Amino acid sequence: MSIRTRLNLWYTCLLAAALLAFGALLYSFLSAALTLLVDDRLATEAHGIISAIESQQDPQDALLSGRVSLTSTDVFASQYYIQIVNLQGVPLKASQNLQAQRLAVPDDVRGDIAAGRSGAYTLDMGGGNDLRVRSEPVILQREPAGAVLVGESLGIVEETLALVRRLMLWMGLAWLLLAAIGGMIFSRAALRPLQTISDTARRITLAEDLGRRIPVAVAHDELGQLTGTINAMLARLEAVFQTQQRLVADVSHELRTPLTTIRGNLELLHRDSGNETAPRAEAWRAIEDETNRMHRLVNDLLLLAQADAGLKLSLQPVELDTLLLEVYRQARVMARDRVAVRLGAEDQALVLGDPDRLRQLLLNLVDNSLKYTPPGGQVTLELQKAEGWVKVAVSDTGSGISPADLPHIFERFYRADRSRARPGGAGLGLSIAHWIAEAHNGRLEVESDLGAGSTFRLWLPLDSDSPAAGSGKGAMDEPNRREPIGIG
Repeated sequence: MSIRTRLNLWYTCLLAAALLAFGALLYSFLSAALTLLVDDRLATEAHGIISAIESQQDPQDALLSGRVSLTSTDVFASQYYIQIVNLQGVPLKASQNLQAQRLAVPDDVRGDIAAGRSGAYTLDMGGGNDLRVRSEPVILQREPAGAVLVGESLGIVEETLALVRRLMLWMGLAWLLLAAIGGMIFSRAALRPLQTISDTARRITLAEDLGRRIPVAVAHDELGQLTGTINAMLARLEAVFQTQQRLVADVSHELRTPLTTIRGNLELLHRDSGNETAPRAEAWRAIEDETNRMHRLVNDLLLLAQADAGLKLSLQPVELDTLLLEVYRQARVMARDRVAVRLGAEDQALVLGDPDRLRQLLLNLVDNSLKYTPPGGQVTLELQKAEGWVKVAVSDTGSGISPADLPHIFERFYRADRSRARPGGAGLGLSIAHWIAEAHNGRLEVESDLGAGSTFRLWLPLDSDSPAAGSGKGAMDEPNRREPIGIG
């Protein structure tokens, strides 16, 4: 069963329930109102008879002897049935149209007569003829002496209520039919955007075109929000698909190159096993370098796969200044005197983190700076504290990053300028660094001037248990004072 059919059924059922409840309430109100009108007429007639009794010279005797004249109503065709009873409910006088019948007096009405109270009740006279009877007390010398019972057939009331029932039934059915037809029309119009979404998704599936988007009819209603969410999901899927394509192409290329080198050198060693030592040593170094490169690449891919699977880091207090000093020493070895590596400001800072991953993050930043800094350039490392934060900056005087490439540098397998990329780069280092920063509840930002160099800033929250947490140098900028470009 389609959603449109289910919605229409629910709408029709709810409307039927509402009409039924409204009809029942209206019918009850109308029945009570008609009965009240009958009671008022009967009370008026009874009061007229009571006035006739009170006008007698001896009302008590006239009442008990039944000598009360009922000439105004004592006709066979009258619509009223009249009966005078004593305090015990025993009939004293009755109208001629009652003939041999008498109006029965229920026990609770007898109590009302004895107490001098008015009452009303319905009698079943047989043959589907119901009488509405009104009891009005006769008060003589401030004491109840009997009562006047006036009855009227409820046939007209019942016919009126039967007509109302038929009208309500047919009108209700007509309204339900109109509601069902209208519900089908409106539900089809309301759910048309869902059909559009379904058709577009089907075309995307058949054409394998993740660049297609679903048109948004009304941006701020629920369907518009759903469409926006699906479009965002399609954009995400498109990005993931493109990343996967780049992964297949780049990893295939990156893995094929070192393997080719290894195989070539192995063949060379195999053919020239009797050559001098220098070529053999050079070949072995090439094999070792390419093997190490493959090892790093495979480790990086494994780390990213674990990150995608929700890898949780084991956090512990880390003296970040000590860790930065170790990275500085290793950076000098990596530079090989080609680039000057300088250590700037270094505050003491304690953070909660994974020391191995933080070291990997900083080494990736240093490796990236060394990669794009020409000989004679400079790479600077510094650490400073702000209010509750610690900033680690890695600056270089290299070639910089173009504004077009800057938003993408933390994407996997993205290399800002492939023509200038150092052999061995796979475009994973900055992506891994960005993930490590986020895993530590921090962020990684970058500023760059093309041709003048780049600065990467790592912001990490200070350990709240550290005595130095919350204190920093007055000259230090707040973490959000500037608006550098940050990814994620």
